[in-house]
Formats: sequence, C-alpha cells, structure tokens
Amino acid sequence: MTAEQIAGLAPAFTTFLSSFRPCFRRRPTFEHLGVYCRGLLSDLPRKSVEPMALAAGTAVRTLQEFLADSVWDHEALLRRLQRRIVENHLPAPGHPERDPLGIVGLIDETSVPKKGDKTPGVQRQYCGALGKVENCIVSVHLAVKHGSFLAMLDSDLFLPEASWDQDRGRRAAAGIPDSITYRPKWMIALEQLDRALANGVRFDWLTFDEGYGARPEFLFQLEERGLNYVCEVPRSFMCWPTLPRYNSTQASFAAKRADHAAERGKPFRSQAWQTATLTRQTLSPQVWRVKAAQVHLQHDGRPTDRTYWLIVAKNPDTREIKYFVSNAPPATALPTLLQVAFCRWGIEQTFRLAKTEIGFGHFEGRSWTGLLRHMILCQAVLLFVAEQTQRLRGEKPAADDGADGAGVERDLPELAEATPQYDGA
Repeated sequence: MTAEQIAGLAPAFTTFLSSFRPCFRRRPTFEHLGVYCRGLLSDLPRKSVEPMALAAGTAVRTLQEFLADSVWDHEALLRRLQRRIVENHLPAPGHPERDPLGIVGLIDETSVPKKGDKTPGVQRQYCGALGKVENCIVSVHLAVKHGSFLAMLDSDLFLPEASWDQDRGRRAAAGIPDSITYRPKWMIALEQLDRALANGVRFDWLTFDEGYGARPEFLFQLEERGLNYVCEVPRSFMCWPTLPRYNSTQASFAAKRADHAAERGKPFRSQAWQTATLTRQTLSPQVWRVKAAQVHLQHDGRPTDRTYWLIVAKNPDTREIKYFVSNAPPATALPTLLQVAFCRWGIEQTFRLAKTEIGFGHFEGRSWTGLLRHMILCQAVLLFVAEQTQRLRGEKPAADDGADGAGVERDLPELAEATPQYDGA
C-alpha cells in the first residue's frame, strides 16, 4: 500500500467514527471514542487504557471512565454497525448474488488468558487459545461473510454459572446487571442471531463447530427461525440412517452415533467415496474424501419426521475425520454444503487479527460494561479495516473477486497519527 493510500485513510476513519455520533449525548464523550479507537489501530505493543491514553495525551482516568462509566449507548452503536453492514456490504433481497454461497453467518467463540479473578467472566475453563484448561474469559461471536468481505456482527461474554452468575458479591463488584444471567453459549448465539435479524441482516447459510452442533435444541431453534445451516457435529451425535421399524425409545430401536451410521448405515454402505477439493485463499488446496446421505435426527428421544444431511469427510493426508449435519433440502449440491461447512475458518483469521493487531485481548479492568464496550469497539475497528481492505482491492460493496487482504491491515496503524475533526455539539 502506498503512502498516499495510507494518508488517505485518516479522513475515512474520521467519517466512519462520525456515523456513531448519535450514540453519544455529549461531545467530549464522543471525542474519547476517537482516542480509544485510534489507540486500537495504533502500533502500541499494549492496547489497554493506560498506554493508549498516555500516547494520546489524555488522562488515564478519563479514558477509563469513558469505557466503564460514561453515559453513551453502546447497544445503539452495535445496531448502527449491523445496519451499516447490511446497507453497504450485503446484497438486498431480490438482487443477484455475486457469491454463489450468498450470505453466510459464522458462529464461533474465542478465549483470552487472564491472570487473577477480577476480570468479568474469568475462571479456569477450556481456553482454545492455549488448547487446555486455564484461567481465561470466553466470548461468543457472530460474523457475516459475503464473498471476500467478512465482519463481526455481535460479541458477548460468556458468564460462568457457579463462579459468577450465582456469586452476588462478584456480580456487584463487576457491575453485572440483574438482567444478565448465565446462558449456555448456544443460547447466547441465538440471542445474537435474533438481534442481527431484527436489524435487517439476512442469512442464506449459517455454519458453526461441534460445540454448537452437538446441541439438537439449538439446531431445531434455527429451523424454527427459517435458517439453513451446515454444522460440524461430534462423532457421538445421534441420528437414524433409516427409520426404526417401531417408533420406540427402547434400546433395540435407539439412534446410532454419527460415526457408526456413516460406517455401517445402509445409505452409506451402498455408496462409493467421492473426492472433494477445497480451495483456500492463502493455503494450498485440501482434498477430502466424502460420503453423504439423508438421516433422521433425534428429537425428544424419537426420530424426526423430516430428514437431514449427514456428511462424513476424511482427509487422507492428516487422517482427520469430520462429521457435518445440515437441514438444507435434499436436492442441495454436496459441493455447496462442503463450501459452507469449511468457510467457517475465516472467522479464525478475524480473531487472529483482532488479538494481534487491534488489542482485543488487552482489556484490563473489572467492569462488565467496560469489557462489553471494549469488544464492541474492537468490532467497529475491525469493520473499518474490512471496509478499507475491500476498497483498496478495488472492489465494489458486496463484490467478490476471491482476493486475499493480507498485508493491508498492518499498514492501518498509521491512522493513529491523525487527529480527528469533529462537527456539532
């Protein structure tokens, strides 16, 4: 990216931030938004409040209060973020899709290791960032992908039940509202989907990993909302490759595990393995051997009336085996289902960018509101990065040329050198 392109981004960032002015009652509070977001885009090695405030010449306490205590509507800011994505980056209903997959919603979670016990939501739990049980916080996220454009739509902190939800003292110390209670992660994801749908986001597909796919109640809730999904499920996921002779929950008529159904079920035994080659933007293509058939899921201990896709995919190089379930119509092309299933890993790249470049994991505080606002502002900065990456590729909104945006984001910290000019009171 040229120096002229870098310099040209500063006015765009000021304009971008100005779109959130209605979320702030007072101009000084709005000006702190610019300080904080420019800090997130800066090249500071640590992007917590203190180093960002000192670098900007702002009192540390002032920026702390902006995040945790100042009166501004972070929920309205999130709504504006989502509506901006809908209006500027997603095709309207009835308009031709430039990406054959259409609009894909990605559900995933990420974790940040933490020391101590004061950060809201922190406890010893599985930390995906470290691959083991460790002291950390876990957040649930909804992203949207259309072509090469990918942006975060929503973020929520997972609140552990015993160590936080039921501990009135810890809740009070962190300022956790009474309306916030323990919800399993799949319920948090449903709430995020409902918010996005209310703000005009539409999805042609959803995809998520086995942590969510393992919950049939989540899958049936998606179906009630008219949403199509392709999700990974654990090998122990229960289904029927053929309907039992008798509709009974007795052991002899029990559902089969997905791995047993894919290995021994009649619909799978009678077909040969197919070869699927999946292209990836920055890595070499992957080859998978796949089989797929229609199965009945287990609902209240009995088989569903309708059928669902069960797909087994084996990687001959790594010997990895994955199982996917989808509620797509039986006539859906298998390559389409595989493309949806494997596009989920795009959100992992966004998590890496958020943590390594934007300071997503650098929050240091004890306030529930402060942590939630930090996540939302990281979303805002990531959206700006996505917009400018798309623009610098020469793409029009909602377009897809399959290009990779690597190398663009690392130049964006130059924005931190610019001082915004604000209009209005």
